[in-house]
Amino acid sequence: MTTDLGLLTTAADKWESMAGEIKKVEDRYKDTVQKITMGPDWTGVSAGVAHTNFAGTRYEYAAAQTQAKAVASLLRDAHTQFVDLKRRLDSVCADAVKEGLVVDSRGSVRQDESKLTGQDRMYLRDHPEAVAALNKTIEAWAQRIKDLVQAFDDADQGVKLALEAVGVDSNKDAFGKGADDQLNGFNAGAQGDIEVYEARNAEDIATRINSGEKVSAADYAELNRSFRDNSSRPEFTQTFLNGMGAENTLKFTNKLNDHAHGDDKGNKQRYLDLQKGLANSLSNAMQDPKSQFYKDFRAELKTAGLDTYDLKVAGEAVNTVAKGHGQEVRGYQSLVTLMQQGDGYSAPFLQDLATDIRKAEDKKQGGNPDVWDLYGDYNGKDRGWFANDPLDGVLGIMGRDPATSTSYLDPGPDGKNDNLQYLLKDRDWDITNTTNWRGNIELDGTDKVDGDNRIGLGAVIEAGTTGHPAGDTTQPSDGKHSVSEARVMQSTVHLLDQDTKGDSIEANLRDPLARSLVDYAPDTHNTLTHDPRYAHVSGGQVLQDGDGGHLNVAQDSLTRVLRGVSDNPENFAHLYDAERAQAARSLAGADPAYSNNKDWENRTADVGMGAGVFNAIGVDVILDDRDAKKAWIDDVARYSYHGAGAPLTLIPGIGDTAQRMVDAATYEWSKDVKAEADQVANVGVAKEMGAKSQGSHDLINQWANGRGRDPMTDSVVNYLRDQSDLHYSASRNQALADLHRGLS
Repeated sequence: MTTDLGLLTTAADKWESMAGEIKKVEDRYKDTVQKITMGPDWTGVSAGVAHTNFAGTRYEYAAAQTQAKAVASLLRDAHTQFVDLKRRLDSVCADAVKEGLVVDSRGSVRQDESKLTGQDRMYLRDHPEAVAALNKTIEAWAQRIKDLVQAFDDADQGVKLALEAVGVDSNKDAFGKGADDQLNGFNAGAQGDIEVYEARNAEDIATRINSGEKVSAADYAELNRSFRDNSSRPEFTQTFLNGMGAENTLKFTNKLNDHAHGDDKGNKQRYLDLQKGLANSLSNAMQDPKSQFYKDFRAELKTAGLDTYDLKVAGEAVNTVAKGHGQEVRGYQSLVTLMQQGDGYSAPFLQDLATDIRKAEDKKQGGNPDVWDLYGDYNGKDRGWFANDPLDGVLGIMGRDPATSTSYLDPGPDGKNDNLQYLLKDRDWDITNTTNWRGNIELDGTDKVDGDNRIGLGAVIEAGTTGHPAGDTTQPSDGKHSVSEARVMQSTVHLLDQDTKGDSIEANLRDPLARSLVDYAPDTHNTLTHDPRYAHVSGGQVLQDGDGGHLNVAQDSLTRVLRGVSDNPENFAHLYDAERAQAARSLAGADPAYSNNKDWENRTADVGMGAGVFNAIGVDVILDDRDAKKAWIDDVARYSYHGAGAPLTLIPGIGDTAQRMVDAATYEWSKDVKAEADQVANVGVAKEMGAKSQGSHDLINQWANGRGRDPMTDSVVNYLRDQSDLHYSASRNQALADLHRGLS
């Protein structure tokens, strides 16, 4: 904190001045000494030897200038890095002081006792939770300072490495000499970037790891430091990857995985840290698709990605299911396994990689659908880290970036982009080989899906439809979407309904699809309640207005897809909560007076229609397997808004009035659905079923209370409940018919 970093630039100036002085000596030497060997007056063996020696000396003068200028550049590079790191450290320390803390000369942080009043001390004495919170704050500031000090030390170690390397003569031939005919001359190949030397050193360590040499703990630590310090610097990342090449990079990540998950599990974190550094280096190097490095390395990956490599986990897996078989993994499988450890990948790289992988497997594009097939399962705690399905793995990474996900999946207004259709309808997801035994003869069996199939697909669909990273429910949703996002959502519903009639959806797609549908709750509500704007017109194009794009699908398709994700009770609970919240919002916007009775009737009808569809979905789930689904209803109640479900604030478009209404409208939803299921099972004819939804009544009653009307005695409220029941019945019956229950 007290070092005068300006001395670095002072030293750099002197090194540059030295280079200038050496240049003067070189010119004098050329004109007065070397010149003698170039004239006609000196001939013979001695002249030849002198010519060689004098040329070598002249070479050394030039090399010395190069080396001096490189040292100057390294010192200036160090100055730039150190000044920036010191500025950041100064800023953090100053911010900590503003928070009432003290930072001592060793970077330790503590409460500034001098700023505490007597009242403050009494409060801390009587409130241990406040002391715990204060200690947590102090620890957080101390960690920020520690991280910056570590970054400073990492940078310092890199400078040291470069300054040691810049003086090593790089001009060597097979005999240890070069053009200067010296064993240890000046470095004519000296470089002025610290990161170049760090990359070359990292490449040397990685190459030795690849070759199976015993690499010291110090070398592993240095390699990790290099990645930690430089994975955001193209000078390092591109130099390292260019030196390694795609093939050796893939071998390197496989070797790290062999150690981490196999023969050196005691040092697992070491190898995982290196994987993260390597992955982030790849991310940084592949940012600019127009750069020559990007083009060259992508071309290398197209070849290396389809080549096969050793990986112990694959060999061990095959021994448990197919005796006598040997199997290697494809390069793209290793690449995506690596990439899952990093972040910040550019949209062009992710989309280009997904395009290249699809081309390798898509039969219509000349690929082989079985190219990724392996024996053994690669999911769960022990093997789930390996991306045996590289396309699904890339999609999972893409799911962290909503804009990239939307762009990749959006069919476009002309429908020409078929990525979504390929993934949902055309792709061969069965990439696990199986075997059958006929006596002592082993035969290939039918391929099957791996346990984590389509997890990446679910992630990219969620991100591409909602505009937030997959699985992120921390930010409230406004229910607004771009036209492209809505088009992806709409195409997803269409394709799922075409392929499976919607009500049967792959298990790993259900949760992300449910979160997407909750995000579209305003649109699904309008579809289920027959809003005339949502009439599935214009050839099924998304609706557009000032708020962006809106889902526009047929009600029967939407009903079946809602049913498909509802096999998971938590999904159903959140979707039903979202629907009830939309109904509450509709009620909250009613005309304050009943003079416009149609307005009130229409809004209460919406409540009944939405409840009718969801109760029908619940009935259908139960009737699929009554015994197995007994616990399903109880789980729905547990996950609902009044149980342990998602906060209502995550449901789009909810105001305070609507939230209070839903808060107060508690009811036992399970009773509604159990009663409906019994009637459908026992009577089997929808028109003979009762037509009452207690859940709808509860919501209407709370709305009436907010307007000063007694829901038990007010004739208007009784009338509105009856109107809601009529629409509830019709909506429920239609939904049951849409779900193939054969009811009218």
